[in-house]
Parts: sequence; C-alpha cells; structure tokens
Amino acid sequence: QVQLVESGGGMVQAGGSLRLSCAASGRTASMYAMGWFRQAPEKEREFVAAITWSGGYTYHADSVKGRFTISRDNAKNTVYLQMNSLKPEDTAVYYCAARRRVGVYGEYDYWGQGTQVTVSS
Repeated sequence: QVQLVESGGGMVQAGGSLRLSCAASGRTASMYAMGWFRQAPEKEREFVAAITWSGGYTYHADSVKGRFTISRDNAKNTVYLQMNSLKPEDTAVYYCAARRRVGVYGEYDYWGQGTQVTVSS
C-alpha cells in the first residue's frame, strides 16, 4: 500500500502562483510514476502532469504546458506541482496519484484526498 497526502492548495488571484506537494509513504519502491489530476465542479477528472519515479521523465497536459511544472524529491518521497500564471479555469480539486505499472497514462492505483485550488479573476 501507498499513502499519499497533498498540501499547498488555497486561493489565489489570476496570474498568481501556488505549489502543491504530495508526500508518499508506505511501499513507495513499488511506484513507477506519480501524477497530478484535477476535477472541477460538474466536470470529469482530468490528467494534469506525471513524473516517473526513477527516471524523472515528466509529462504535462497541453492545457498547463509552460505554466505548471511537476518535479520530485526522492529523498523526501515527495512530488511537487509548481503552478504559475494561474487562470480561473484552473480552479479545481487537485489530486495526487501513484501508479505501479509502466507508463503514466491510464489507471492509477493510489490516490490522495485532494486539495482545493481556487483562482479568482
């Protein structure tokens, strides 16, 4: 089992920045990748970014490329999502997730509880 705890959400004005953190514990050695997803009210959950745990290869959704950056600190078992130039449409609950299988797309095995990000215009 892997436990994930997100932090760093909050309210910010458009154009501002936030950094989300996701601390992993448990059988982290079994993880292939970690990702960030988000879900806005009345919308489906969508992929935001992912990073492979060992190689550090990163993937970002087109909607956040150039604004968001995923990174990791293996020593701290923590993944970050730096969000810059935030827009009101970025408002959502952001979830951290971990995946055991090879690849960063598709089903993830473990999920955090989510952290709210609200961007005001």
